[in-house]
Formats: sequence, C-alpha cells, structure tokens
Amino acid sequence: MSDDLPDSLIPYDEIVQEALRAVVGRVLDEVQQTGGLPGAHHFYITFKTQAPGVDIPKHLVERFPDEMTIVLQNKFWDLKVSDQHFEVSLTFNQVAAHLVIPFSAITAFVDPAVNFALQFQVQSDEAPEPHDEAENDGPQVTNEDGSNVVTVDFGKKK
Repeated sequence: MSDDLPDSLIPYDEIVQEALRAVVGRVLDEVQQTGGLPGAHHFYITFKTQAPGVDIPKHLVERFPDEMTIVLQNKFWDLKVSDQHFEVSLTFNQVAAHLVIPFSAITAFVDPAVNFALQFQVQSDEAPEPHDEAENDGPQVTNEDGSNVVTVDFGKKK
C-alpha cells in the first residue's frame, strides 16, 4: 500500500471547518435568544482582523493588524447573530466599539468555564504576525493542560 494518498475531489476539510464554525454560531445565537450567558460560561473569540466582512474600528485594526481576541463575559451588549456573522458591542479601555465578525474570520473559540475549545485552520500560507491581547474590559483566564481542544488539519497537499 502506498503512503501517497490521492487528492480528494470532495473538500472534506472545508466542510468540517464550516460545520465547526456553525457550532460557534449556534452557541452565540442561544446567548442572543436567552439574553445572556448561563452560569460561569464566557467566550474567547479570536479572529482575523483583515478578513473579508470584518468591520471593526480603525484604531483596533491598527493595534491588531492580523489577529485579535475578544472576551464575551460581563461587558458586552447588542449581540446579533446571523447565518454568516455576528455583531457585538464591547468596551476597550472604557471606549465602546461595535464589531461585525463573519464566522469565516474566526480562528479560535474557547469557553474556559467548561474547558472547551475549537481551533480553525488559517486559510493563508503565511504565519500570523505576533500581536497583543485585545484587552477589552474582561477578565484574563488561562486554559489548563488537558483542555478539550478540537483541531482540524487534513494536511492539504500543495
């Protein structure tokens, strides 16, 4: 048997990525429907700031030219979820900002309260530039080892 696998004519990796991003949409939609986060749940959402459809204030793009992580916990409002994106208002250094983030721009979704995380493939061949944390007005929580991280990487042939 050969180690060379034939190229798939079915884009399995894209289908799985889309399905996992739908998990994020469903969770955010439930938060929208119920009007808040249940229990100790809170989310860290990392996204590409230059991705198509991302609409964030210019000063945030300048500070985070590649990628940014936001925290949805206590201080967020105007959460609106559609099939393709979500919108939310947050404060950064006590200045309000409205963000529009397509699900396709998300690279990670973490709920530290239950040790759950999803990581998505970056669609670029370039390595992301180093960046500071978003520092929106929320607590800083770190993940412990042994988290339930789902990483999908089918190793596309180039």
